[in-house]
Amino acid sequence: MREVEERYEVDNPVVGSRVSRDPAMTDVARLAGVSHQTVSRVLNGHPNVREQTRLRVRAAIDQLGYRPNKAARALVTGKSQLIGVIAQNSSLYGPASLLGAFETAAAEAGFTVSLRRVKVLDRESIASAVEHHRDTRVAGIVAIAPTASAAEALAEVPAGLPLVTVDGDPARETPLVTVDQFAGAYEATKHLLDAGHPTVWHVSGPPDWFDSAGRVRGWQHALAEAAAEEPPLVAADWSAASGYKAGQMLARMPECTAVFAANDHLALGILRAMYERDRRVPNDVSVVGFDDVPEAEYFIPPLTTMRPDFHAVARETLSLLLAQVSEVEVEEPHRTIAPELVRRESVMHRLETLPGEGPLAG
Repeated sequence: MREVEERYEVDNPVVGSRVSRDPAMTDVARLAGVSHQTVSRVLNGHPNVREQTRLRVRAAIDQLGYRPNKAARALVTGKSQLIGVIAQNSSLYGPASLLGAFETAAAEAGFTVSLRRVKVLDRESIASAVEHHRDTRVAGIVAIAPTASAAEALAEVPAGLPLVTVDGDPARETPLVTVDQFAGAYEATKHLLDAGHPTVWHVSGPPDWFDSAGRVRGWQHALAEAAAEEPPLVAADWSAASGYKAGQMLARMPECTAVFAANDHLALGILRAMYERDRRVPNDVSVVGFDDVPEAEYFIPPLTTMRPDFHAVARETLSLLLAQVSEVEVEEPHRTIAPELVRRESVMHRLETLPGEGPLAG
């Protein structure tokens, strides 16, 4: 590309002279050899731009020193560079990580996040949050809505308002991005079966959570595929205390040699219960969790778990939302991101050791 000065001199039809100005989007388009609409798509992180074109536009932006005029863009669209987010007031690792990842993705695309936390994900709370965001003229709304009650409330969001649900109801046709709970649970269960266990017990999360339901289905499918007996489901919540209670029961059952916990905090409680009953992990019982919390590698023993890619979920969420804002049709409004199995020391192949042998682990 040819060298271009950072400021331009243009004709001023009012005073009949030339005045300097900052580079505009049309200058970027001219230098890159594309339309100004394409430049806009690149700036907004839209998915329907070829990588070669995106790189050419970015090079032109850098060369010109172009900076988007957010005030002007707001006047054109009638909306600010603001994205409304609705999330439950919760410290649970999954939702909190999703929220943090989305705030990062939005900032990288030049948007500010306006967060509206609600105590419970019910119809009244979500309706109030939606109205708040509409009053502040957001470009669109992202709802982290992992429960059935939240899905019902979001069904009443006014048509035409750009909306993407994260970890929502997979049965609905509205735009949705989620971790592939089914695939993650299937892989976790299969990993335990491949380690030589005749079956796998599952300590689940709350039944009204879509994450929990998806993980139950994945666990069941892996067992059925292997023609393994399906033990009774052990229902719990997401807490370590609940996992400890479930673990106390499972520790008294010598036939329980493998446990898939619906999240890492449940797994932590199970590890403690097994230790107290002198059931050695992984020699007597293998345990797999879900989420890969930062502390998982420091559990005793370090926990094998499924690691979701929250940043990939965030990027796909932003992409779907901006497509709606720009009225760009997308072929697939439902997007799932497969988690990764992280192998650590809480699983041992049953042929490697006999029960009760090896180093003590709790």
